[in-house]
Amino acid sequence: MDEIQRLLERLSNAHGISGREGSIQEILREEMGHLVDDVRIDNLGNLVATRRGRRPSVMIAAHIDEIGLMTKYVDEKGFIRFVTIGGWFDQTLLNQRVIIHADSGPIWGVIGSKPPHVMTPEDRKKPIEVKDMFVDAGCESQEEALGLGIKPGTPMSIDRTFARLAGDRVTGKAFDNRAGVVMMIEALKRTRTESTIFAVGTVQEEVGLKGARTSAFGLSPDVALATDVTIPGDHPGIDKKDSPLEIGKGPVVIIADASGRGIITTSKVVSWLAETAKEFEIPVQMEVSGGGTTDATAIQLTREGIHTGVISVATRYIHSPVEVLSLKDVDACAELIARALETAERYFKPD
Repeated sequence: MDEIQRLLERLSNAHGISGREGSIQEILREEMGHLVDDVRIDNLGNLVATRRGRRPSVMIAAHIDEIGLMTKYVDEKGFIRFVTIGGWFDQTLLNQRVIIHADSGPIWGVIGSKPPHVMTPEDRKKPIEVKDMFVDAGCESQEEALGLGIKPGTPMSIDRTFARLAGDRVTGKAFDNRAGVVMMIEALKRTRTESTIFAVGTVQEEVGLKGARTSAFGLSPDVALATDVTIPGDHPGIDKKDSPLEIGKGPVVIIADASGRGIITTSKVVSWLAETAKEFEIPVQMEVSGGGTTDATAIQLTREGIHTGVISVATRYIHSPVEVLSLKDVDACAELIARALETAERYFKPD
């Protein structure tokens, strides 16, 4: 459990918004390099780590990007206007501190807006939208900001660090999907499979499942597993009818997401994961959801179709800087993936 916490803390505290995942790639090289035969970066930026073996070949996909911001322009007074990269709820961003990844190095800024003291009564009734927010990095002019290397395209991420809560619960940013990355790395350490494994840190998942689509096409695995997070229904503001999942109750196997517009996992893949969990006494939760999808959707539809499943960890407050999960759940997810890699050949015999 200490190793899982170390890995998650390191990955959560690192920064890499969609399309700018280079720092996360370097962490994966360090953490996975000794576990595989070779590591490469493909044209889109996916990190592909290969452990060579026999068929069936199994791809594990864990997206390494996080939602963030990107500079749109700097005004004459040095204030930074931005666009969101990935799915933010606008009110989550207001008054957050950010790190601007400028050419000159990291620069801290704060997301500001019109103060409530000078709002009209009507203004106060409305939520503040991203278009009315800006980043204040302390610059006094456009020239000063540009001189620091803050320009259109400069990425920004939320300045928030990992922390322990009570019990085995932890909080931090980007657990979506750095928790999935931890699961992938830990599974590689534990598995005794003789199958070929492609452990892929996919890019740009939060903006269209892009890295999963291109890497799966290039690798053409016999079977694939995507790792991700999913929404539990165990806290105020959400009911069991919205999600019956709970933190601390084990890995989540996705049967269908996005009301079927995302993945509908085949019965063969569901049986593989459910029966493996039962064999190794790993408690699992099954999910059918109406919203949100994962890399698995893109992988399943690649080439003539790839046997694809999803193993997720129940995580509260996703797409915010204060996500919460159970370290025991992450451990159990890694264990299920490790064992599923070993049982895959029973279910997916190559032609």
